Amino acid sequence: MQHILDKLTQIYPLDERHIAQLRGLMRRVEMPRNRVIIRADRVEKSIYFIEKGIARAYCDGPDNQITFWFGMEGDLIFSYNSYINGLAGYESVELLEACVLHEINLDDLQQLFDSDVVFANWGRKLAERELIKTEERLIARLFRSATERYQELLSSNPALIQRIQLGYIASYLGVTQVTLSRIRAEIR
Repeated sequence: MQHILDKLTQIYPLDERHIAQLRGLMRRVEMPRNRVIIRADRVEKSIYFIEKGIARAYCDGPDNQITFWFGMEGDLIFSYNSYINGLAGYESVELLEACVLHEINLDDLQQLFDSDVVFANWGRKLAERELIKTEERLIARLFRSATERYQELLSSNPALIQRIQLGYIASYLGVTQVTLSRIRAEIR
């Protein structure tokens, strides 16, 4: 739970009262590996903080799934379009390990946003941070080689590499598994 509390206050400064209010909205849920908790083309009603486990976000392509995000302890899972616009999302999120999550209903969260400027600012900062992360991933994909992207992933999240199937990592990097194997061999 400490990862989650750290994340809450990194997004925007919250005092103990505000943290307690957010915690009061959280429902602890345990979910098995391979569960899809967010589905594309559906309006999602919850956001989730990861206490334990790993998840991936992906879109279905014509021939395969394209992974574009990994989350682990302390990270937040949500459908951007549902969170911001109340509309169906384009992504699906699958749990890659059995997970312990803390779920918050979006309607309850929206009530906090509407009732308290501190929560409104927290929600705005959350969306801004996630937008910047998405922009960084897009720019990296456009301007860095797969080797550079893999090295960055390795340096920023070494534990992640050990816990995720190579096929998902290859998809995330935009390469085949054969190419990823070659990249890994060159780095060693």
